[in-house]
Amino acid sequence: MIRLAAALAPLLLAAGAAHAQDPHAGHAPPAPDPHAAHRTPAPTADPHAGHDMRRTAPAQDPRAGHAAPAAADPHAGHQAPAAPDPHAGHNMSGAAPTQDPHAGHAMPAAADPHASHRAPAAQDPHAGHDMGAASGPPDMPTSADNPGRPPEDPTPPGALSGPSHAADAVFPAADMARARNLMRRENGDIRTTGVVVDRLEAAFGDGEDTWLWDVAGWTGGDINRFWWKSEGEGDFDGGLEEVEVQALYGRAITPFWDVQAGVRQDYRRHGEDTTHLVLGVQGLAPHWWEVDAAAFLSTEGDLTARIEAEYDQRLTQRLILQPRVEVDLSAGDIPELGLGSGLTSVEAGLRLRYEIRREFAPYLGVEWSRALGETADLIEAAGGDAGDTRLMVGLRAWF
Repeated sequence: MIRLAAALAPLLLAAGAAHAQDPHAGHAPPAPDPHAAHRTPAPTADPHAGHDMRRTAPAQDPRAGHAAPAAADPHAGHQAPAAPDPHAGHNMSGAAPTQDPHAGHAMPAAADPHASHRAPAAQDPHAGHDMGAASGPPDMPTSADNPGRPPEDPTPPGALSGPSHAADAVFPAADMARARNLMRRENGDIRTTGVVVDRLEAAFGDGEDTWLWDVAGWTGGDINRFWWKSEGEGDFDGGLEEVEVQALYGRAITPFWDVQAGVRQDYRRHGEDTTHLVLGVQGLAPHWWEVDAAAFLSTEGDLTARIEAEYDQRLTQRLILQPRVEVDLSAGDIPELGLGSGLTSVEAGLRLRYEIRREFAPYLGVEWSRALGETADLIEAAGGDAGDTRLMVGLRAWF
């Protein structure tokens, strides 16, 4: 016995040491969960809600250092459902795929705020616009006969029926006619009166020092007017040489042109007075040239004509440079007036005026004149000069 006990003692000591090292030695592992295979995931987005999926122990593991038998995994054999895509339901077509920022993270169980929301597509700037007729002509009234325009319905017959003025269907036609005439006079036929002193000047040259005036005025409305015009000249030594007066009826034929007809009376210091019939036009030509052209038929049967044109070139608001041209013509020889047939004379000048006020502007200028053709021959035969250049000082005014 003693020898048997001595032989078994080392074996018992070794077994006791091994039993003291593993506190779980001899313990059976926990039984598997019988409901593990029947457990349904919670209705929340995370199917592992209620399970501690953390891989690290929250506290000091009492089994640290002990080789415990591996416990049966209650999820063994189960495929955990994939975490729901937080962008589910979003149309991401057209965008380049990017890395999922939530990869590897456990999503909270809170409901996806974008669930059931579809990101709107980029708004079309032409949404709601009919672009089908973009290549065709615009649908707007024009005077061109364009076959590409949409057809227009004809004017209904009822629109052209009844009186020309709708008010005549309600009020007496005679009363409405008087009212329309009154409105036309008060608004479209205003009576105005004006006087324009175009030239009031003295000229100094190689010959005699001369002076002249060129004045015109009118009274009437926009369509019908009475015009009067007057020109005269003389020299400082001999006095008044010639005076011309016109009385004309003027009628507007376009917005910028008047036709004028009337009589002209000439008074001369040397020679007989002459009366003429006048027919002319006056208005604004292209490029803002003011034109006054007229033909004159005298009681002696002499036919003459005169054309005047001038233009205001504004250098500043008050300083104006005015070129002026005058051309005289005669259909036949008039020896008593010293005129030959054809183009009789030309005058061209420049006047620089300063408008102290719009109605009052003194000026300085220079003018060249020349007799032409047979008229020049008659003047030179009488001992005169066919050409002349003069400096001028004058005044232009209107009221």
